[in-house]
Amino acid sequence: MPVEPVPTPSAPASAGPYSPAVRAGDWLALAGQVGIDPATGSLADGGVEAQTRQALANVAAVLGDCGATLADVAKTTVFLLDMGDFPVMNEVYADAFAGHRPARSTVAVAALPLGARVEVEVWAYMPR
Repeated sequence: MPVEPVPTPSAPASAGPYSPAVRAGDWLALAGQVGIDPATGSLADGGVEAQTRQALANVAAVLGDCGATLADVAKTTVFLLDMGDFPVMNEVYADAFAGHRPARSTVAVAALPLGARVEVEVWAYMPR
């Protein structure tokens, strides 16, 4: 099965040599999104709450570019700079997914790109 990059005009500019989204058969794999406001290129102001909200908005926008929605997400991985931010991230995450409960892993990391406090990556199932 070929792996094909998907055009994602709504994604913030990539910070490296990678695609924001690729299709592999019936699956979409999205690169992790941090809370960068695509309009300004800066992290959302307001700490982990605002950054989580923006990161999930970025995920939703990239999914939209691919013809998918958050309801198509089967698996997420959330990277947190500080596990003390888990309750706030979890509340924003629950609001964004609105009752949809994909499988999820949450891990603490030493650092994230651009000084972000949270990053979210997803796998979505989207049959051709």
